[in-house]
Amino acid sequence: MYFKRHAENSLHKLSKMFGAILVTGARQVGKTTLLKEVAKGARYVTLDDPLQLNSAANQSGTFFKDNPPPVFVDEIQYTPDLFPQIKIILDRERKKGQFYLSGSQQFRMMKNVSESLAGRLGILNLPGLSLRELFGVSSDLPFLPADDYFAQRKDDTVNVSYSDIWRIIHRGCMPELCANPEFDWQMFYASYVKTYIERDVRDLSQVGDEIKFLQFMTVAAGCTGQLLNVASIARDVGISQPTAERWLSIMVTSNLIYLLSPYHNNIIKRTVKTPKLYFLDTGLAAYLTRWNTPDVLKNGAMAGAFFETFVISEIMKGYGNRGALEMPLYFYRDRDGNEIDLLIAENGTLYPIEIKKHADPDRSDVKAFSVLDKIPGMKRGSGGVVCLYDNLIALTESDKVIPVAFL
Repeated sequence: MYFKRHAENSLHKLSKMFGAILVTGARQVGKTTLLKEVAKGARYVTLDDPLQLNSAANQSGTFFKDNPPPVFVDEIQYTPDLFPQIKIILDRERKKGQFYLSGSQQFRMMKNVSESLAGRLGILNLPGLSLRELFGVSSDLPFLPADDYFAQRKDDTVNVSYSDIWRIIHRGCMPELCANPEFDWQMFYASYVKTYIERDVRDLSQVGDEIKFLQFMTVAAGCTGQLLNVASIARDVGISQPTAERWLSIMVTSNLIYLLSPYHNNIIKRTVKTPKLYFLDTGLAAYLTRWNTPDVLKNGAMAGAFFETFVISEIMKGYGNRGALEMPLYFYRDRDGNEIDLLIAENGTLYPIEIKKHADPDRSDVKAFSVLDKIPGMKRGSGGVVCLYDNLIALTESDKVIPVAFL
């Protein structure tokens, strides 16, 4: 089963702008499937094939004579010697959409890209399956709590129940798992973690203790939705803080976690400077922290953190599918106790969002929004509370109760 991906439009645009297109992203998010759909006329070569890998590694100069463009090379990170050959061909022929590349190991790839293909390559970082893609919603507008956005989305929303939301949060956003409800959730993520550690982490970072790294992943999953405290994570795992920082960097570049930056500027002196940690796939986080059923998760101590993680991830997917490599997303927290879960920065305007798993928000949930009025040079936009209420309704003059169906 193929879920139509909103990133298809971005890939088509990139193929008209650049000679080569690279799709990165976490394992199993659908990079290969997406590129096969978009680049149907291109020859397909996977470097998971030992014979193709040997040819690419040892005969890079003739590899593209045997596999002439347009060509889709899967798992390109295994053969960095191909990048200079791609550059030679692009500089000689000056054609667009000749090379489609994919890979999940950004550590190695991006170094070679920056050295060989700067200015010749369009990059798309593919997120996991979004709620809209799962339910076949056609709109690919990035979420914004503004009247124009809601007007365009009012007849094109997700029809999802309360229980379905928690099932989706628990199961996660891997397309293969979503397409096959009979697949065992626990077996899938057990295999996913094993493959990730053995093929990505061990190969690229010389992590000596794989059991410790798995423990590190588990502790990090337990911190989703919280301010990052590397020293605390290091203590819990029993590793040094520099090791914890290195391992955290690995998980960020693997697209398993995202560090949401705090909003601050030179004028605001009392805001915190520490980012918040979010897992990008709630299913993986639930597996690692052993919330084994949707019911146990929604009634557990981490329910609020998981719902917030899900909402942040869904909003990020909208920007990622549009081709954004840098997210206009922040949170606000100051030393006076004011906190806003999410700020979307667009055209000099800050749009505030609170995220609540309950279904009965009130004005007290948006009380902290007024702190934005004190930031010089920035305009406060409309905002709201994303929650599990069924209808889009006004909460204040400028803020709304926003059902997850509008994400």
